[in-house]
Amino acid sequence: MRQDDDISIPSAAPPPDLPRPRIQHMDIRLVSRPLNPPPAAGAPGPRTSVPVQPGLAVPGHGRRATDDTVPELPVIDDTPAPTGPKKKKSKLKIVAIVIAVLLLLCGAAAGGGFWWYQQQLLPVTSGDATPVTARVTIKSGSTPTGIATLLKEQGLIRDTNAFLLYVQVTGKQNTMKAGAYELSSAQSLAQIVDHLVEGKEDVFSLTFLPGDTVINHKKRLVAAGYSTAEVDAAFAKTYDSPLFKTKPATADLEGYVYGETYQFDTSATVEDILNKTFGEFQKQVVANDLEVAFKKQGLTLYEGITLASIVQREVSDVADAKQVAQVFFKRLADGMVLGADATFVYAAQKAGVSPSVNLDSPYNTRVTAGLPPGPISSPGLVSLQAVAQPAAGNYVYFVSGDDGKTYFSRTLAEHEALTQTHCKKNCSLF
Repeated sequence: MRQDDDISIPSAAPPPDLPRPRIQHMDIRLVSRPLNPPPAAGAPGPRTSVPVQPGLAVPGHGRRATDDTVPELPVIDDTPAPTGPKKKKSKLKIVAIVIAVLLLLCGAAAGGGFWWYQQQLLPVTSGDATPVTARVTIKSGSTPTGIATLLKEQGLIRDTNAFLLYVQVTGKQNTMKAGAYELSSAQSLAQIVDHLVEGKEDVFSLTFLPGDTVINHKKRLVAAGYSTAEVDAAFAKTYDSPLFKTKPATADLEGYVYGETYQFDTSATVEDILNKTFGEFQKQVVANDLEVAFKKQGLTLYEGITLASIVQREVSDVADAKQVAQVFFKRLADGMVLGADATFVYAAQKAGVSPSVNLDSPYNTRVTAGLPPGPISSPGLVSLQAVAQPAAGNYVYFVSGDDGKTYFSRTLAEHEALTQTHCKKNCSLF
């Protein structure tokens, strides 16, 4: 055997009869190695090489090793074994929890959104609340957003976004038709959309009452959905009609809105409405030949309307209207004041003050002789006919009793007695 040949170190222990060499002190350096799986029972363990100083005695042989390795020694590793599978399970559990929470939040958000959407589809007005009625004009070329904004401004829907979502989901965003409609806040969003999709333009009724004043007529128009500004502007305009041919240029439209129930398209303007009432009034003037009849009583058409407006406000029973007109004509002929309580009430309303019998106003016929400057209300046909053809008689006084009846008298003493007996409540109001 050559000296530089490799020496095979037997794996078995040396015979017991051989002398055991003395092992010198060894400087052993422990090298950490990756942990290997434990060997199976009976199998030889893994071999490792540990660097040593040269000339180190090798157990089991009578010569020194010339290489830098020695038989393997066990490597001590105190690092705890990794828990790979457990960590993986923990991560999966956390991910599952996060996903579950996210799904729960998404479900809650979706449920809340659906509930909100359903609420926005309900009518704006419900229960015992008074609904809003509005005239809405959808112009040609209007977008769904523009329609939604208009409906919201009119107080007819709860939310514009809900409206847009509804018409998109139902496929009706491009089927709503231009036109004039009368809609109510008591309608649901779906009903309003169906109304617009149907495209049938609406008409509405408007009633002006005989005996009402311009102030009340304006209120009715505002209640019908017109703005105060457009109502005031319409009443300030000058209208061309034979009805106004004897009306002073400075006089307003008091007395000229003929009391009746009318039907209008929702596209009608305030001017359209007023013109229709003027047309109806003129029709009655012609049909009853009022202008000629007033002239026989010494009155122009304007003056006849003025006196008829006072009769309208003074008598509660139409059967008494002709006799009341007779009393007024008698007093005018005798140079007496008309003495109509309704005139100082109107004068106070026009001046914005409290009613007073002695109110200083040309409209107050309790203190001012002759007719007032103009009508004090809208006269009805009965009052107009009463002035055109008053009853016969020479009564000078009348009083409206608490029982709703009208009591006529020829002397002041008789009038005061009837007043004392029949007008305790009504006559104490002023």
